[in-house]
Amino acid sequence: MVEKIIKLIFFGDISGKIARQAVAKIIPSWQKKYQPDVWLANVENLAHGKGITKKTLEEMSELGINIMTSGNHVWKKEDANFLATLPQFNLITPDNDPRTPFGQGYKLITLGEYKILAINLLAQAGMTLNPDLDVPENQATSPFEAVDKILKLPEAVEANAIIVDFHGELTSETRALGWHLDGRVSAVLGTHTHVPTADAQIMPNGTGYITDIGMVGAYETVLGIKKDIILKRFLEQAKFTFETPDQGLVEIGAVYLEIDPITKKTIKIKHLRKMVEIN
Repeated sequence: MVEKIIKLIFFGDISGKIARQAVAKIIPSWQKKYQPDVWLANVENLAHGKGITKKTLEEMSELGINIMTSGNHVWKKEDANFLATLPQFNLITPDNDPRTPFGQGYKLITLGEYKILAINLLAQAGMTLNPDLDVPENQATSPFEAVDKILKLPEAVEANAIIVDFHGELTSETRALGWHLDGRVSAVLGTHTHVPTADAQIMPNGTGYITDIGMVGAYETVLGIKKDIILKRFLEQAKFTFETPDQGLVEIGAVYLEIDPITKKTIKIKHLRKMVEIN
């Protein structure tokens, strides 16, 4: 028999080694406090700030992350499309990104008595897929059309909860998708900007929503990258190699949700923001 509620925690963009260490540090205390049934995380920046590797995904899997979502940077290092075929990671890539193979943008995961459908989408506005290319294929297709198609699939009917990670640049597009999906999915959770928004809410028809969860990354930085490097980029109008700090204060951005598995509605949402020190 299905329990009364599904509890889950979703980490925003985990940025580099220092962030992976912070996740490892916070999970035991949050497991005790919130007792989530499901752990999710956006991992597109997992390996040194951009992209993923098998080793870094293994770290997350060993920590208990059940479902991993991503974004436009996930292909920067090892082949994300190959890594997404490995069942131990439950990795998905944005469904409406032309680099994502058919069916890799969503996944139905069975965890105990629950079935969780995770959907990964990419924004269109302000989003460049590959700055080295200037071709029509360097553009995401409509996330609105993509999610409408997914929600017609048997996986969406079977699911006890439907979680959408919308990897977006503009708050207006994320907000619009939230209204488009209100009452049709359990939650629309924004990622990508690394800046948390103060609008965690339950929308009128029961969809949990936040425009951006924020990052897991070094705090005294610019979006997880050493601040001196980013300042040079702006002041000198030149490109410099990004680096993430090895130690210091880390900001952990996440969201806690409670979902009714019968109605698929969110009944509680709480933005989590915690600072931890990594030495």
